[in-house]
Amino acid sequence: MTERIYIYDTTLRDGQQTQGVQFSTAEKQEIAEVLDALGVDYIEGGWPGANPTDSDFFETKPKMDAVFTAFGMTKRAGRSAENDDVLAAVMNAGTPAVCLVGKTHDFHVETALGITLAENTENIARSVEYLVAQGREALFDAEHFFDGYKANAAYALEAVKAAYDAGARWVVLCDTNGGTMPQEIHDITKAVIAAGIPGDHLGIHTHNDTENAVAGSLAAIDAGARQVQGTLNGLGERCGNANLTTLIPTLLLKEPYASAYDTRISHEALTGLLKASRKLDDILNRVPFRQAPYVGASAFAHKAGLHASAILKDPSTYEHIDPAVVGNARIIPMSNQAGQSNLRKRLAEAGLEVAAKDPALARILDVIKAREAEGYTYDSAQASFELLARAELGQLPQFFEVKRYKVTVERRKNKYNKMVSLSEAVVVLKVDGEKKLSVSESMDENGSDRGPVNALSKALAKDLGRYSDVIRDMHLVDFKVRITQGGTEAVTRVIIDSEDGQGRRWSTVGVSPNIVDASFDALLDAINWKLLREMGAS
Repeated sequence: MTERIYIYDTTLRDGQQTQGVQFSTAEKQEIAEVLDALGVDYIEGGWPGANPTDSDFFETKPKMDAVFTAFGMTKRAGRSAENDDVLAAVMNAGTPAVCLVGKTHDFHVETALGITLAENTENIARSVEYLVAQGREALFDAEHFFDGYKANAAYALEAVKAAYDAGARWVVLCDTNGGTMPQEIHDITKAVIAAGIPGDHLGIHTHNDTENAVAGSLAAIDAGARQVQGTLNGLGERCGNANLTTLIPTLLLKEPYASAYDTRISHEALTGLLKASRKLDDILNRVPFRQAPYVGASAFAHKAGLHASAILKDPSTYEHIDPAVVGNARIIPMSNQAGQSNLRKRLAEAGLEVAAKDPALARILDVIKAREAEGYTYDSAQASFELLARAELGQLPQFFEVKRYKVTVERRKNKYNKMVSLSEAVVVLKVDGEKKLSVSESMDENGSDRGPVNALSKALAKDLGRYSDVIRDMHLVDFKVRITQGGTEAVTRVIIDSEDGQGRRWSTVGVSPNIVDASFDALLDAINWKLLREMGAS
């Protein structure tokens, strides 16, 4: 017999508390659609009345199969639940479920709220009773519960039992400061169950301040909790919340959880996990974390030649799951550590079948090692690697030729008498025997300077003759610069990530003592790779 684990997502509230993150109403709607498609049980939309965005979001009442939940706080002392205006705003959102946060740490009750412990317990009980009387599913977030339990276990238990006895469907134990160790979370959760709150009414809400949020959540489940809260990509205040992109596949794929528990998330939906993770990053204009478990671009990357050789024989030698089950893919990067088995695997993935004893393999490896000694890196620039390999194999067409280019940067006063920068790029190309001159500035539609590399990119793509339509849907999504040597021998490495309308993302590298030259080389590779994919090698 399996037991049910409920997944409660707080991305739309806790995620918005991440430094530098501010969702619009439209973005919240997009994220809610992604979460609902994934199959989480609850989607917490935010705090109605706390800000215009949250209020607008609840007014739209997005359609979802998940339980739409509003967040608020317990009533204040000295007034009834029916006459508390803050609680009223939450109730007026009309959601089927309401989660109220309340104090369970005696220090916070007496110091932060300035009321007695008895008054706080009364506030919790009356608030939950009011929710239940109005026909809402009631959840109680026990703020600072684990710290409170360690300071005054009797009162922490009194507070959560008040919520449970008043009819709360879920009592959620919160590690608000994120400092409780997994073993402590396990033992304290066990103690709460022993005190009379059943595990199928207990939830866990952890923060990641010691990098233990996922481990702490699993520890609570091991102890008997049956609801787990977290955010997509681990967004949240300070160091973030428990990361659902790690927790969900762990619960579905890893023992003892996979056999012991059911969730609403299907294995088919799990294949969309990477897409969901990337969608959130795209909305936030954030670069995805490459080393993220399960969904990171490097989560199934095998750089060392020894690893790659074993992977070819049996992927389970260095992979704990098949990357496809979470929508990810295996990567065999190229670097100066690569052996021929690694190289042939990577070439095969690019559609290049090369015999084991082909002398071109040694040539390609020699070029890679020599160029990496100069500052290039191919383990994070797969597209540039493919172009290099094709050149050595005589399979790289010349779509166009760069005859010359020039970039100027001017510093001048604008009409508001403020000093501004403006970059201008001139690129001369030869396409199908015809010379083409393109000029572009770095000013965007808002009148802001985007720099010399932006001007170069626009000029380079402005007129490629018959290839112009082919590259129209590609755009630069990330630009990374690193100085690989110091002093007078300094060399600049530029890595550019590009994306097209088909959702393909590729990385290219350029190296030069001059940052503009390095950037231009990476831009050239990016365009050539796109043309190669669209036009073929013929």
